[in-house]
Amino acid sequence: MTSPDPVTEAAAYQRHLLDALGDDDPAAAQAETPKIVRDLIGEAGDHLRTIPSPGEWSVLECIAHVVDAELVVSGRYRWILAQDEPELIGYDQGLWVTGLHHREDDPALLIALFEGLRAANLDMWRRTPAADRARIGLHRERGPESYELTFRLAAGHDRVHLGQARATLEAVRAH
Repeated sequence: MTSPDPVTEAAAYQRHLLDALGDDDPAAAQAETPKIVRDLIGEAGDHLRTIPSPGEWSVLECIAHVVDAELVVSGRYRWILAQDEPELIGYDQGLWVTGLHHREDDPALLIALFEGLRAANLDMWRRTPAADRARIGLHRERGPESYELTFRLAAGHDRVHLGQARATLEAVRAH
């Protein structure tokens, strides 16, 4: 199943990510991701940078996108908590993956960056009072999004793209 377009189908995209999380605790789901990322990188071995077909991402590119998303939400969380209704800019995931040459990334550096960001973000979530989790930012493409919604979307985003990485690995192994 393809993901709805985050710009032209903003509400459907949010629902898609929230459905991937379901009723699970977003902090618990996010806490599991670093191990899953490490395991996928190890499991991919020689197929880490292989694409299943032209225009698709490799396992490494899927993981790099999860890392990019963590970098972006790290800023969004902080703007939402520290400022009154800050503007939150979107980004084109495809342009980031190709423009940042993620197929050439060092997996160890990606893991280190991701684990540090994720640990800091989970710590901030735990320390944030419930009332502050309702603070909002104004996403350019999706409108008002609270810190809590942004955090839940990030957890669903992990699951969607880790699933994509698993499917990619299965596809490249089948060739």
